[in-house]
Amino acid sequence: MQNVTDEFDRFDRAILTTLAEEGRLSITELAKRIGLSKSPTQARLRRLEDLGVIRGYRAILDPIQLGLDHVAFVEVRMSDTRETSLEAFNKAVTAIPEIEQVHLIAGNFDYLLKVRTSDMRSYRRVLAEKLSTLPHVSTTSTYVAMQAVKEDGLAEIAD
Repeated sequence: MQNVTDEFDRFDRAILTTLAEEGRLSITELAKRIGLSKSPTQARLRRLEDLGVIRGYRAILDPIQLGLDHVAFVEVRMSDTRETSLEAFNKAVTAIPEIEQVHLIAGNFDYLLKVRTSDMRSYRRVLAEKLSTLPHVSTTSTYVAMQAVKEDGLAEIAD
């Protein structure tokens, strides 16, 4: 199966890398940085958006400045892993604002959640009142992060 990035040239990769680092650039500034004129840069950007490679643009908020510096990773084991049960869990988990990320895992547990709250007391409330009441949850295990070493979300765009 061919990956859409197999068709990207150095200009496409430069657009993606530049916007991943600084998404508020004007077309003129982006064109200048990647070494193309404005029209081809704009056409390439639109193509990358239409392909779904660029899913959107947003402000990156500092959770510590917002008082949300408590991060816990939660392993969730399900009592039922049939597709309908997973779908029910997936739907319910998206409604909990404290959960930043949810990943279905192949391993000794079923889901890994990243939960961000203001402190341990807030986390305990989220665990007791929200996570433990999700459909088909059997057990949870919590791991509290002491420090974020890398959180920029940037992955290298391979040649």
